Amino acid sequence: MSSQELVTLNVGGKIFTTRLSTIKQFPASRLARMLDGKDQEFKMVGGQIFVDRDGVLFSFILDFLRTHQLLLPTDFSDYLRLQREALFYELDSLVDLLNQHILEPRPAFLEVHFLNRNTQAFFRVFGSCSKTIEMLTGRITVFIEQPMTLLPLPPQRPSYHDLVFYCGSDSTTDNQIGVRYVSIKPDNRKLANGTNVLGLLIDILLKEGFHLVSTRTVSSEDKSECYSFERIKPLEVLTMNSTPKLEAEQSQKKK
Repeated sequence: MSSQELVTLNVGGKIFTTRLSTIKQFPASRLARMLDGKDQEFKMVGGQIFVDRDGVLFSFILDFLRTHQLLLPTDFSDYLRLQREALFYELDSLVDLLNQHILEPRPAFLEVHFLNRNTQAFFRVFGSCSKTIEMLTGRITVFIEQPMTLLPLPPQRPSYHDLVFYCGSDSTTDNQIGVRYVSIKPDNRKLANGTNVLGLLIDILLKEGFHLVSTRTVSSEDKSECYSFERIKPLEVLTMNSTPKLEAEQSQKKK
């Protein structure tokens, strides 16, 4: 292969070597025009074209130029920064694909903290999405046993993102023993056993589309447990619809 068919770029200190045809995939882009030497953002230094931009993000851009697909790591979070780089290089097709990611809702995370102490069980549910917490608040009712009746109460809401409740035997000020029951719709049973409430709560979350991703013991002394959930979005490979040639023809028509 002739060296004239290759181009080396130094993007923010990271070196990339690729075909000229790869850089010219999108004729209307700023990248395709950089070889004429008229754009001050691209300077020839020691046989390399220097670009004062983010080199790590450029690796994703170069992969897109080669494959016409946007395939990012599962833990990637810099969508807005990558979109900013795509705008700088005037890669409209890549900007459109990133918009699909940015507009999609992010996965929801949720944690259930469970502490079983003697005859009582304590729960704290924390979620990244307040709507999930609101949904659970509307479905969970705590019933306090009183003479001849059960008094229904909603779980406590310390913040928009968490709720707190407990169940089991409860000593009152006059040394009488009362019981707190928990009911979760649509099951509607009134449960006082903390392990049973935990099992029902987990079952409800699984039916709501959450996946249990980890369990851990928070404190070895009181045996407090934490159950972590998330709604997992399947990995998608986004492929652009139009070809670079068609995109270039449309650009010429606009002119």
